[in-house]
Amino acid sequence: MASEELAEIEGQISDIFRALSNGFQKLEKIKDSSRQSRQLEELTDKMRECKRLIKEFDRELKDSDYKNDPNTNKMLTEKKQSMIKELNSYVALKKQYASNLENKRVDLFEGPGEGFVEENVLLASDMNNQQLMDHGNQMMDETDQAIDRAKKVVHETIDVGTETAAALKAQTEQMSRIVNELDSIHFSIKKATKLVKEIGCN
Repeated sequence: MASEELAEIEGQISDIFRALSNGFQKLEKIKDSSRQSRQLEELTDKMRECKRLIKEFDRELKDSDYKNDPNTNKMLTEKKQSMIKELNSYVALKKQYASNLENKRVDLFEGPGEGFVEENVLLASDMNNQQLMDHGNQMMDETDQAIDRAKKVVHETIDVGTETAAALKAQTEQMSRIVNELDSIHFSIKKATKLVKEIGCN
């Protein structure tokens, strides 16, 4: 039973890794910043789900009978470490994209940003399982915060655009009213002139 559950979890994780790989390839081709931000949000959700599944894989592994089989246990532990390393590589890639996106946003608005954070990446081979998980979680948290800041700037940009469009519409309506009033005044002047001429002829 444990074997089937582990295999099912591993299959779900593999599917997410394929989706992440395709998602980042798609991200490279996207030029629009708002679309990049939405794509990063989708990738973040996939990474959160992947992290949850790896933790579930770890729990199943610890609860399974494989812990009494050194060879199988070693193979599954290495598989888990490999999945953690792959997830960390995507987290690092996401962090890079999020930083670049945030810097683009800040450049459009108010001066230098917090974007270029000095990388402090440990080699995965030098970490134990807990360190790998902790490092991955920390990177996920940092990139989530960066994306939240980028989303805030996008929403502010949309708000400014909406306000500008509303102001232009109001000005256009005001100009239309002025033109209508001028037409009315012009008509009244012509009518008055005609009446003056008729009175003069009489």
